[in-house]
Amino acid sequence: MSSQIPETPPTAAHAKADANSLGDLLGDVTRDLSTLMRQEVELAKAEAKQSATKAGKGAGMLAGAGVAGHFVLLFLSIALWYALGLLMGLGWSAVVVAVIWGIIAAILASIGRKELKAIKGMPQTAETMQEIPPTLKPNGDQR
Repeated sequence: MSSQIPETPPTAAHAKADANSLGDLLGDVTRDLSTLMRQEVELAKAEAKQSATKAGKGAGMLAGAGVAGHFVLLFLSIALWYALGLLMGLGWSAVVVAVIWGIIAAILASIGRKELKAIKGMPQTAETMQEIPPTLKPNGDQR
């Protein structure tokens, strides 16, 4: 009884390595890496466009709400200023209305900034770029 390990059958990779020269194999690797990098660039472009579109829509909505609300609030402010003016004088009522609008402006600016910070950028590109082995990154970058 001999305890000989049976030989594994050759795979397609073995057959290709036997049939092709080292130059052909390196050419295939180079072509595959080039294809991978082109696909990564295309993914980055698509994600950047998607993020820019979302940012544009968010900014447009904030601007539109500001313009439309401005007219309504202008007339409501004049009415409040006049009503308070009857109680405490027009000068002090104008200060009260201005302080109220200052508080509202600060709240709206905070909410708008939070919306713009919620944009995620290019998560798929970042994830797939991390999967590229460090030896293939330019300048030996080991990040």
